[in-house]
Amino acid sequence: MKRPMSVRLPEDLRKLLEEISASEDLPVSDLIRESIQRYVSLYRFRRLRKKVLPFAEAQGLLTDEDVLKALK
Repeated sequence: MKRPMSVRLPEDLRKLLEEISASEDLPVSDLIRESIQRYVSLYRFRRLRKKVLPFAEAQGLLTDEDVLKALK
């Protein structure tokens, strides 16, 4: 069930969000929701990467190029 949530923002950030909202023709709440979703996705990716990195390094996969070569 959705529950309302309040977030306090500095005035300058609120104004920037409102400007972006107007230029993108999107509600501020959509911009905030999308930003939080991106942050959570990035956070989860970084956590997963941190767990997997030792296994990748043990296989000699040290760079993105190493991974791409291994996938071919």
